[in-house]
Amino acid sequence: MAPPPQKEIVYNKLLPYGERLEAEAARFLAQIKVNLARAVQLQELWPGGLFWTRKLSTYIRLYGRKFSREDHVLFIKLLYELVTIPKLEISMMQGFARLLINLLKKKELLSRGDLELPWRPLYEMLERILYSKTEHLGLNWFPNSYRPGLSSPKTFVLNVLHRCSVESVLKTLVKSCRPYFPEDATAEMLDEWRPLMCPFDVTMQKAITYFELFLPTTLPPELHQKGFKLWFDEFIGLWVSVQNLPQWEGHLVNLFARLATDNIGYIDWDPYVPKIFTRILRSLNLPVGSNQVVVPRFLTNAYDVGHAVMWITAMMGGPSKLVQKHLSGLFNSIASFYHPSNNGRWLNKLMKLLQRLPSGVVRRLHRERYKKMTWLTPVPDSHKLTDQDVTDFVECIIQPVLLAMFSKTGSLEAAQALQNLALMRPELVIPPVLEKTYPALETLTEPHQLTATLSCVIGVARSLVSGGKWFPEGPTHMLPLLMRALPGVDPNDFSKCMITFQFIATFSTLVPLVDCSSVLQERDDLSEVERELCSATAEFEDFVLQFMDRCFGLIESSTLEQTREETETEKMTHLESLVELGLSSTFSTILTQCSKDIFKVALEKVFNFAVSNIFETRVAGRMVADMCRAAVKCRPEESLKLFVPHCCNVITHLTVNDDVLHDEELDKELLWNLQLLSEITRVDGKKLLPYREQLGKILQRTLHLTCKQGYILSCNLLHHLLRSATLIYPTEYCSVPGGFDKPLSEYFPIKDWGKPGDLWNLDIQWHVPSSEEINFAFYLLDTFLQPELTRLEHYAIGELEMSRVPSLVSLEETKLYTGVEYDLSRENYRETIARVTRKLLRYILDNSEDDTKSLFLIIKIISDVLQFQGSHKHEFDSRWKSFNLVKKSMENRLQGKKQHIRALLIDRVMLQHELRTLTMEGCEYKTSHQEMIRDLLCLSTSSYGQVRSKAQQAFFTALGTYNFCCRDIIPLVLEFLRPDRQDVTQKQFKGALYCLLGNHSGVCLANLHDWDCIAQTWPAIVSSGLSKAMSLEKPSIVRLFDDLAEKIHRQYETIGLDFAVPEQCIEIAVMLQKSEQPGSNFTGLHSEEIQLGIQRQKEKNAEALRNYENLVNMLLDCVEQRNLPWKFEHISIGFLSLLLRDDRILPVRAIKFFVQCLNHDAIVVRKVAISAVAGILKQLKRTHKKVPICPYEISGNPKPSSIQAGDRLDNQWLHYDSQSLPKTKEAWESCCFVEKTHWGYYTWPQTMTVYAPVEHQPKLGRRRDELTEAEQIIYDHFSDPKFVEQLIKFLSLEDRKGKDKFNPRRFCLFKGLFRNFDDAFLPVLQPHLEQLVADSHESTQRCVAEIIAGLIRGSKHWTFEKVEKLWKLLCPLLRTALSNITVETYNDWGTCIATSCESRDPRKLHWLFELLLESPLSGEGGSFVDACRLYVLQGGLAQQEWRVPELLHRLLKYLEPKLTQVYKNVRERIGSVLTYIFMIDVSLPNTAATKSPRVHEFTTRILENLKPLMEVDEEIQNHVMEENGVGEQDERTQGIKLLKTILKWLMASAGRSFSTAVTEQLQLLPLFFKIAPVENDNSYDELKRDAKMCLSLMSQGLLYPQQVPLVLQVLKQTARSNSWHARYTILTYLQTMVFYNLFIFLNNEEAVTDIRWLVIKLLEDEQLEVREMAATTLSGLLQCNFLTMDGPMQTHFEQLCKMRLPKKRKRDLGSVVDTIPSGDLVKRHAGVLGLSACILSSPYDVPTWMPQLLMDLSAHLNDPQPIEMTVKKTLSNFRRTHHDNWQEHKQQFTDDQLLVLTDLLVSPCYYA
Repeated sequence: MAPPPQKEIVYNKLLPYGERLEAEAARFLAQIKVNLARAVQLQELWPGGLFWTRKLSTYIRLYGRKFSREDHVLFIKLLYELVTIPKLEISMMQGFARLLINLLKKKELLSRGDLELPWRPLYEMLERILYSKTEHLGLNWFPNSYRPGLSSPKTFVLNVLHRCSVESVLKTLVKSCRPYFPEDATAEMLDEWRPLMCPFDVTMQKAITYFELFLPTTLPPELHQKGFKLWFDEFIGLWVSVQNLPQWEGHLVNLFARLATDNIGYIDWDPYVPKIFTRILRSLNLPVGSNQVVVPRFLTNAYDVGHAVMWITAMMGGPSKLVQKHLSGLFNSIASFYHPSNNGRWLNKLMKLLQRLPSGVVRRLHRERYKKMTWLTPVPDSHKLTDQDVTDFVECIIQPVLLAMFSKTGSLEAAQALQNLALMRPELVIPPVLEKTYPALETLTEPHQLTATLSCVIGVARSLVSGGKWFPEGPTHMLPLLMRALPGVDPNDFSKCMITFQFIATFSTLVPLVDCSSVLQERDDLSEVERELCSATAEFEDFVLQFMDRCFGLIESSTLEQTREETETEKMTHLESLVELGLSSTFSTILTQCSKDIFKVALEKVFNFAVSNIFETRVAGRMVADMCRAAVKCRPEESLKLFVPHCCNVITHLTVNDDVLHDEELDKELLWNLQLLSEITRVDGKKLLPYREQLGKILQRTLHLTCKQGYILSCNLLHHLLRSATLIYPTEYCSVPGGFDKPLSEYFPIKDWGKPGDLWNLDIQWHVPSSEEINFAFYLLDTFLQPELTRLEHYAIGELEMSRVPSLVSLEETKLYTGVEYDLSRENYRETIARVTRKLLRYILDNSEDDTKSLFLIIKIISDVLQFQGSHKHEFDSRWKSFNLVKKSMENRLQGKKQHIRALLIDRVMLQHELRTLTMEGCEYKTSHQEMIRDLLCLSTSSYGQVRSKAQQAFFTALGTYNFCCRDIIPLVLEFLRPDRQDVTQKQFKGALYCLLGNHSGVCLANLHDWDCIAQTWPAIVSSGLSKAMSLEKPSIVRLFDDLAEKIHRQYETIGLDFAVPEQCIEIAVMLQKSEQPGSNFTGLHSEEIQLGIQRQKEKNAEALRNYENLVNMLLDCVEQRNLPWKFEHISIGFLSLLLRDDRILPVRAIKFFVQCLNHDAIVVRKVAISAVAGILKQLKRTHKKVPICPYEISGNPKPSSIQAGDRLDNQWLHYDSQSLPKTKEAWESCCFVEKTHWGYYTWPQTMTVYAPVEHQPKLGRRRDELTEAEQIIYDHFSDPKFVEQLIKFLSLEDRKGKDKFNPRRFCLFKGLFRNFDDAFLPVLQPHLEQLVADSHESTQRCVAEIIAGLIRGSKHWTFEKVEKLWKLLCPLLRTALSNITVETYNDWGTCIATSCESRDPRKLHWLFELLLESPLSGEGGSFVDACRLYVLQGGLAQQEWRVPELLHRLLKYLEPKLTQVYKNVRERIGSVLTYIFMIDVSLPNTAATKSPRVHEFTTRILENLKPLMEVDEEIQNHVMEENGVGEQDERTQGIKLLKTILKWLMASAGRSFSTAVTEQLQLLPLFFKIAPVENDNSYDELKRDAKMCLSLMSQGLLYPQQVPLVLQVLKQTARSNSWHARYTILTYLQTMVFYNLFIFLNNEEAVTDIRWLVIKLLEDEQLEVREMAATTLSGLLQCNFLTMDGPMQTHFEQLCKMRLPKKRKRDLGSVVDTIPSGDLVKRHAGVLGLSACILSSPYDVPTWMPQLLMDLSAHLNDPQPIEMTVKKTLSNFRRTHHDNWQEHKQQFTDDQLLVLTDLLVSPCYYA
């Protein structure tokens, strides 16, 4: 007994020929296994291996995973070995990887016991490709890596896309293999990547990305010790302590989300929940408070919503319910953002959150309750979601979803969310949606409301109709909804019309339209709801008829546009065709679902409508004919009886007279009947047989009409007859098998409302052609096609003159006959058509080439004969897409298991059939195909543009379809480009170029991935520059060459030279072959065969190498031809640059060519040459030997027991220490240099390697005769002073004024020169360097900066003497450069120094650092030079990160007295430098305290100096002039200067450092509160603006829980301040801070009470502005549910409101008005403001307490100012926000209250 298949496609069994597929699949699989195994053993990766792996993907597409488990494992192992072959070409790797992903996709099929895959090969592959060391030098072209030279924005975008494709394939591959990594993998990965975790370095990002991608999280619970428990605490600690959202934080979140999902119930997340939710809320980037500055990285590095949702859904449930509490809090706090009146760039994220959460919960419920058990760890019962959990979840999210229904962008997301929510709790979700839908159906004025609600109801349709135990009354809503939706079929509003069609179609698919009202008399066992439904179904008939009336109205209104008749527009407009589609599909759905009685009435109606009118055939005619076709399709027998005889009679009657045949314009009635007849024959072929005589007669009468419209309709008729008779298709799509025509006593349709189809008894009615039908088809072909073909043959020989057109067209239609034809005795029409067409084509091209219409038809015929197999690929693709869309909108994700509606399942089976026809046919490449493709090529180079472009499209499609035809066709295309041919026209030349270029998706002949092809096409393209037909005057040709060059550059990938297959692959291949033939008769391949294979493979490698060198030489020959236009020289140089590789040195002749090109006249060429020579130098680089060291021995400290990052004893020897710098040869050689910055910070790698001592390294200072030939060429050129002088001249030219930057490619060129030839060229270069440095021009300075950076980095392996000599030369140069620095050049010098210090041991560069630290702020060159020097210094030190604590201390000590700098630019620079100085002081877990400067010590010293400012109470003005006065200024002035610098530092670090404010910095807040201005006014001085900005940034910071009391302490202290500005600013600060740390505050009850007290206290402030701001703050805190409106608060405000006002004293008119308000008035105002805050806190709804408060408020309308003003503002705001839904809101008020309100809102005082 064969083992059971893993998982096959079930739909195959349902095909009419399903039983034949078993054997077919078995044969196919055996073939794949044998051949794949053979190909691998014979070492033939290409074409054999690739071809058979492709066949395996096809097999999976057709049959699913229909192979045994053993085979499955073998296939995976084989492909795993193939993918990880190191030298594999990228494109092949992608092919293998995609198949492997497909094999691993369903992870439940193979458990960890069945399969184990190593992780290292994948890691090595990712490292090689994604972090390639040679790609940037152009030695490796991956598909669309970033190319120099050709970077228009377009290519850049394309590169990004394609780059992603390789990257995403690799990442998906790792994800698929992840569950099968061995159990020790986790520990190995941690050892491998932990050393990279240095938070200041880019390697941190790399490490975390790798962890996110590789760490396995699906280990079974007993292995958790070897899995996530090894890293969980460490990583979550890291995440909790990082505050400022670095780039890698998002990746950590993705890792946690996956961990949580895979291990529900095994991790206790509760301690982290407030932090998690706070961070998710922050990452939505919602706007809070007024005019806010957002830290830019918060926008770019925000979390991915999808992963955040995964994390939340995985943590839900369980005993503590904490997550649900926070989730409710989250939605409460952001609910108002969902209101449609709000809009912003944050909206997309919010919508995504709404859409993803319900689907995540549904996915989880499915996994817990419905999914089959697999080997993956199940969720423990204690943590499964209970029904109560689900209800709580639905309740917390439903409000925002209902708001989002009407948002400007989000109704689609809301509909998807509702669909999932309704699956879980229909009774909570559907009623509120219906409440919004009924009024929307009534209003005519708000179409958007209607479309939004209807799309939401469509989403919940299935849950609504099926009712179920939760929501039994659901189905009763269906009929009222349908009836009310009818007015939506409205000719004037297109979108309304479409959504209504979709709505009606959705409901009719779900429900049998059968009138069951008679059952009420017969049965008495019905439930209440069933009785109600039965009586309602009596309306179905009415509904169908009304719908038809509406449709007729729609059709008539589109006929009215009489303009149609006059203007010959062939096509309908796009909108009309959509409406037509909607109409016909909806109508056919309705009729399919009708009972027989309703159908009869409908049929009568549509027949009468069609027969009693005559329609124009373009728009209205098509719609009516569609409706008739729908009717005929549903019940062919009854309908054909009516239609066919009628149409036939009319047509026969109208064509009795022979003159009609020759009329150019035909009678409309005749056309309309032909159209009708041609549409209604698209039905089940068997039902048409009775009418064959009549139909045949009609065809004979009409096929030869002269009128174009006429014969086209007639051909359609023939086409449809043939299709109906010969294709396989299902004949009905009813929602219940067997239809509804059973008597109601046996069958009760209401039970079937919304019922899914049953996959195992679908009972599909197929149409399979019977022999009669096939005979009928052949009769048609023999009658109509045969004579045409003979006529055409005669015509082609030239015997017969012909009236051209009609016969051609009838020929076009016949190609459609390819039935399921196995009878070869008849003539094969394909071959004949092809033969005749070729003759005809020759004739037309010779005699009348201008007959383009016939040529178009011929192209169409050829392409159909080549391609068409009963259905078109693009049609199939779009049907597959639409099938998936419908499936999505109707599926039940909760239960899964293919619970789709029957019609959908039938559709899927039909698609499976079409997929088979498309895949199985075609693709063998026979000679007739070859001839036809050659014809297409001939047409593609014809002289008519339109013919060319049509033929080219067909040509490209054909190339894509047939394997291996490209090699065959390339020489023929290149013929047209040969420079020695005289007879090529420009048109042919252009056509040939287009053929090489290919279309945007298909093959590009110029760039096939194969040496033979490239070796032909590239030289041909270059030499075509000498062709007669080429003219650079013609812009179209120039553009073609540009496109061609660009496309080749974009698509070229390095082609392999080595195709060896490793040993493991072959072993697995042998096993695969054994598994095919079990038992003793296993015979492997003979050893001779294997030897032959190895031989062939060696030959292939040798040939590839030969081809490679030939191609390089041919391109060089081409360039050297005389008179070659410059354009082609450039193209050729571009091609050559693509041929650099990292595994072969370029041939010597090419190296010479490129070096000479460095001094070419054209800048384009020079740029390419610079890159190329840098690449060549990399190829010539000699390897340097490395030796392992033990860092613990060097430092003399033992290995620490646990992981501790930061400055430890065992990594201290890496620090820069001016006491022990290597300043002598001995010290230098004994010093152990570590170049990479990150080593040793977190932990040391398992084996740490450094470069071996000098004597083991390649020899330096070689003579010319010791160099290789390639090196000699470079040596000669660069030793030649003339060459160097010219080169320097070119390099110091400007390219684009003001746009140039330090160029890394030129830097690479010089770095390579000095690395490979050490100081050989210094003597020649030195005078140039000195001269360049002295010249202060921008471009010369840039050139010298590039050379110096190259020198410093290139001297990595020089001996001490050489390095010392080098610095003697460089130091004076750098001093000069830094004193001449200008606005234009300081960026370049910064880059130069930063580049020089990158990845270099700081002890090697001690000369440079000492030079930079000499005196950064000398003040000699003015403030600007000082700022620039600091910038340059910062560049160098920032690269060194944690290894230079001593330098940082020295710098800080130097800067501290200078912090009171007067000049703004210097202050800003100092701020930035301080950020870098303190960057190293991070508060990460298990990190030792740093040796570098520490923030809190520094801040403490600063606070000391700012004391004088702290103690003053009056306003602080900025009255320091921008000049240093003589003498010592007072402390305050010094303090203000210092403060300005400190502000710059805090602003700079907000965006860069890892942690937000430390405790000491919080003590600066009171000072900032005092200074920050209250109004928005840009005329304020710098100090105030900065203070405001700084507060805004600090308020957004993420707080640790332990920082909360400290901040509140500072706020409370400031609230007592005398300055009302400070009190006002506290409130704005508070709003932002609370929202951005919401759950951290909520988790701390004391903090909540404090804030509440603070706000209520400030409501009674004596300053009006502060009171108003406090009210706004209170309303905001209430709105985001931070505080609640409880009894005590309400009573408190009501008490305050009752304060008696002082009596108004009668004053003398002359007396001064009393300006200070009395205390009582303030209190009373506070009470009113409190009430007002409560009212404004719920802008979009009316809570129960609201009416009473409004009444209380209204009592104060006549109080003195400012109370009156507050009341008015509140009422007008209330009116504005509640106006939209006032009808609903009115219900909350009693009648008396309404009277008062109406009075208030429109009373005259409102306008006063």
